[in-house]
Amino acid sequence: MSYVDGFVVAVPKDKIEAYKALARKGGEVWREYGALSYVEAIGDDVPYGELTSFPRAVQATEDEVVVFSWITYESRESRDAIMAKVMADPRLEHEMKNMPFDGKRMIYGGFKIAVAL
Repeated sequence: MSYVDGFVVAVPKDKIEAYKALARKGGEVWREYGALSYVEAIGDDVPYGELTSFPRAVQATEDEVVVFSWITYESRESRDAIMAKVMADPRLEHEMKNMPFDGKRMIYGGFKIAVAL
């Protein structure tokens, strides 16, 4: 069964281009190591809810935009192996130390696919 890593982050609007550059580079590395797909989606219609919402979840401010991302893999085992390679890849070392967002507010997790049409 396929496996998905999902991420939600708040990115300062003035750092969107830097984020896109990081995403392009990261996506190339993930795909090179075997990820099936790599998607970064910038919030366009993401209201700030009264109780819960994507912006609230990552404590987004007015000068930030919510980014929702996912990476797909063949399996959890495949994901674990790919993730280990990506985290050790020296091409991403600088980016991991200089991310254009506050990583402490990132939400992430791994998910087993239940339904895919």
